[in-house]
Amino acid sequence: MGSSRSRMDDIPHAQQLIHETDFSAAHLLRLHQRFKLLDKYQTGELRPRDFGAIPALALNPIGDRIIGAFFSPGQETLDFPSFVRILAHFRPTDPNRSRDGTQQELANSRTRKLKFAFQLYDQDGDGKISRAELLQVLRAMLETQVVEEQLQSIAERAIQEADLDKDDAISFDEFRRSLEKVNIDHKMSIRFLK
Repeated sequence: MGSSRSRMDDIPHAQQLIHETDFSAAHLLRLHQRFKLLDKYQTGELRPRDFGAIPALALNPIGDRIIGAFFSPGQETLDFPSFVRILAHFRPTDPNRSRDGTQQELANSRTRKLKFAFQLYDQDGDGKISRAELLQVLRAMLETQVVEEQLQSIAERAIQEADLDKDDAISFDEFRRSLEKVNIDHKMSIRFLK
């Protein structure tokens, strides 16, 4: 136990991260090891190019957007606590966990997962998914499988179905409502800590 404890002491803000993300100490240790593997130059920070070493992201058609979601606008590096907070969005929720009134919403809650997904589409950060932004994602995901005319039709139908206020864009609330029946926990969960 002593060596495990000393390793936990090497993790910045470990107890706070455990509380915020609901990762266990063992999960945090594993994430820290993976972070250090990605941090080739041992700076204690990751840059977008460091994520290229993750095959699933390198092959993902929207991998650049996913990587971009780890970084705030103008931010070029990511420290370990920020890395853990972002990864917490992809943890499956624990149906047995109840929150008391003083505890902040966990990063892997349905709402926080939806906000994370929304920002993958809302590239200009204006709080709306425009037709052009939706088309960019569709092109990246389906470009070789679907002709442009079909992409335009898919985007048009998605906007029509989700756009309740008829402003020709999808707000977060409209995005959330359009996904009410989708099991977002299943769609946005990665079992990366087995």
